[in-house]
Amino acid sequence: MAGVTRRAATFGAAAGLAVGPARADPAALEAAARAEGSLTWYVAQMSGEAAEAMGRRFTQRHPGVSVSVIRTTGQVAYERLQQELKNNTPTCDVFSSTDIAHYPALLKRKALMKYEAASAGELAAPYRGLGEPGYYYPTTASLQILVWQTKLLPAGDAPVRCTDLYSPRYRNRVAIAHPAFSGYFGQWVLAMRRQYGWGFFEKIAANNPRIGRSGNDPITMLNAGECVVGTGPASTATVNANRGNPIGIVYPEDGTVLCVGPSAIVASAPHPNAAKLFLEWLLSPDYAAACKDWALEPVRADAEPLPGIKRLDEIRTMSLTAAEIARELPEAIEQWRDTFGN
Repeated sequence: MAGVTRRAATFGAAAGLAVGPARADPAALEAAARAEGSLTWYVAQMSGEAAEAMGRRFTQRHPGVSVSVIRTTGQVAYERLQQELKNNTPTCDVFSSTDIAHYPALLKRKALMKYEAASAGELAAPYRGLGEPGYYYPTTASLQILVWQTKLLPAGDAPVRCTDLYSPRYRNRVAIAHPAFSGYFGQWVLAMRRQYGWGFFEKIAANNPRIGRSGNDPITMLNAGECVVGTGPASTATVNANRGNPIGIVYPEDGTVLCVGPSAIVASAPHPNAAKLFLEWLLSPDYAAACKDWALEPVRADAEPLPGIKRLDEIRTMSLTAAEIARELPEAIEQWRDTFGN
């Protein structure tokens, strides 16, 4: 009971509400959020369809607070936010990127609001310590896998390792994303570079791949029959497969990249109370349940395993820290442009 009381007190204090000796008054935050009426969410951690569904679900749970969803790739969302900060024209309230390295940079320029989320203590073990308590928290995770087109490629010809992407049998039929746009794909690029060196990508370039922007673009290309193998997030691939689309899923033998997507409130948020309420929801059991509907990896310790997606302890995973991404990704993007010409 003491732990529950401490969390409740933190919730009320961080929200700027009156806190009694035993518990906070979350209803006061709800009322303040309703007075603001809406919030704007920049999100790259899921498809546009999933993000819109999340916004509607939040409003159903909190009537009177609507969510304006701006879904783009992680790097585009970051650039847009930076432009707002430069011009002092705030629009974004909650920022949910696919690149965890964005957050230390924003924190350094004092662009994130300090807010102690009550539910932050419920994170599962793999995600603890990956945020900055009081500023940004892991809210979604993603497994970067391989995908194949089940109508155009026999199961026996499906890839089993990431190195299969440069196999001559897939020449002109490989689909990948772009690390300058997709934060999750950028992490996959860094993981592959660390494991195999840049020669890995030079071999893929020799296979003349189709290059999109978003991490979801390769799945779109496979659905259209434009390619037969590619990279992609397990969430989007699973949703497509469950809908009967010709998408096969492969957890590569040489490693699946586990990417973490944090969320934070922008310091200049036009709707700060609605943003606080929304961040609490992103860390709640209800959001974890909503993640299950879209095959998104939840980050709560009490979340149920996702049907159709392997547990983390069943696969070989790789991950990078925010410091590693911030230090290595700019160079990798330059290498990418030199190799692929875009």
